[in-house]
Amino acid sequence: MIVEGGAQPLLQVRNLKKHFGVGSGLFHRPTAVVKAIDGISFDIQRGEVMGLVGESGSGKTTVGRSVLRLVEPTSGEVMFKGQNIGALDPKGLRAARRDMQIVFQDPDASLNPREKVRQVIGRALDIHTIGTRGEREGRIIDLLEKVGLSGDYIDRYPHEFSGGQRQRIGIARALAVEPSFIVADEPVSALDVSVQAQVINLMSDLQRDLGLTMLFIAHDLAVVEHISNRIIVMYLGKIMEIAPAKSLYGNPQHPYTKALMSAVPRPDPTHKHNRILLQGDIPSPINPPSGCVFRTRCPIATAECAQIVPDIIQVAPGHGSACLKNG
Repeated sequence: MIVEGGAQPLLQVRNLKKHFGVGSGLFHRPTAVVKAIDGISFDIQRGEVMGLVGESGSGKTTVGRSVLRLVEPTSGEVMFKGQNIGALDPKGLRAARRDMQIVFQDPDASLNPREKVRQVIGRALDIHTIGTRGEREGRIIDLLEKVGLSGDYIDRYPHEFSGGQRQRIGIARALAVEPSFIVADEPVSALDVSVQAQVINLMSDLQRDLGLTMLFIAHDLAVVEHISNRIIVMYLGKIMEIAPAKSLYGNPQHPYTKALMSAVPRPDPTHKHNRILLQGDIPSPINPPSGCVFRTRCPIATAECAQIVPDIIQVAPGHGSACLKNG
């Protein structure tokens, strides 16, 4: 694991695991365990955007929800502003969540179709008793304008908006209680390609103007390239590589990262495209491969890879890769 020096990170994650029981055996006990997250550690500094990428099924969303305790981790530690989130009682957790918010992937599913915009955004203000009734309405209008919508939309229902507009409402809702940390869980994957860049630019501007710290989750390396300071690459519940964005894009070290990078479209027609095609599908997290979990699809795997679980080795300042070839 690579730990940044200097001031205390806003978020510290240590050996985080989340295992889900599946199936039903005797006395309704699970017959198998899905290892969605299997022992990951990382820090996020104040004001930093940490990108988190990987294929579907790699555990990205579970990381975001475990950090916020929307799902309870199986083990490990999450420290936010020096406070152990896992040790908080319900009252303490509610207070902490005012400073930790989430933007969900699907704006259609995350907004109540029976509530007007004033209720969708205002609910968090009500829960945390922020401001008077008049002040809350003024704040809702201000938030709508901050995310690029008109304050006149306050009494409209979600179905009256486009997908991109609904996601802007979701972003406004996350910002309502003035959090310092936001988990953005694939916030553009459900949107048209033409709208994705607009929403990413909006989130980048808000992050800069409000001094937010962010965990930005995506399955596409191209999406996180311009918004992230550092990037974590995950595969089957484990971290494969972690590096500053420029270092990762300029000199990827892990075979999995190289394969993902080769799939990123390039706008230059003269660029020679050497696509690395991975064989097969991502294995089941119920029965992950021994040793390095990527070895069954890795083009440079050896017999040793089946025996040893690789640690994250520093290959450059702030740049770590979990590959035996880098050791």
